[in-house]
Amino acid sequence: MSLKKASFIIIIILLIDQISKIYIKTNFMLGEEVDVLGWFRILFIENEGMAWGAKIPGQHGKLILTLFRLVAIVGIGYWLWDSVRKKSPKILIVSIALIFAGAVGNIIDSVFYGIIFNDSIGQTATLFAEEPYGEFLKGKVVDMLYFPMYNDILPEWIPIWGGERFVFFEPVFNVADTAISTGFGLLVVFNKRAFPKNK
Repeated sequence: MSLKKASFIIIIILLIDQISKIYIKTNFMLGEEVDVLGWFRILFIENEGMAWGAKIPGQHGKLILTLFRLVAIVGIGYWLWDSVRKKSPKILIVSIALIFAGAVGNIIDSVFYGIIFNDSIGQTATLFAEEPYGEFLKGKVVDMLYFPMYNDILPEWIPIWGGERFVFFEPVFNVADTAISTGFGLLVVFNKRAFPKNK
């Protein structure tokens, strides 16, 4: 697979990711939710940290995380270039392209959103606002895809959790997260094809 085709995949994912995020940010207030299919909802939240909302503690935690992501993107970018150069299997190149696109999509939020948007608390944000909510490298990642396929009280007969509310699938994510997860999923499922042993 050529670098040109891999770049096309990356550009398409980035466009879908950023258009969806900018639309949500400029049309939804933080916490606003729209029921699409019952088990699928649009729920606007902002993630200040890593996956599952985890954070690096301290005043400079967000900055450290963003800088780490930038370094990781360089590494993933080199992995993609090297894999194309070595004519690696197509499934490997597609997987890396998906991971790279997702990583870049979330990095754009972290690097720029704090200086181009105002906050979304009680209002819809304005693009290129006069009073942005954050600083360069300290933006928040926009999440909106929510799939609470099961949201109910568990039966009493279930040990430990019986009688408690349980939500599956609870995390709220975005297109970039989906690309990263899909890329890793392909590497796991098609591991032998992606990394063939030399005969």
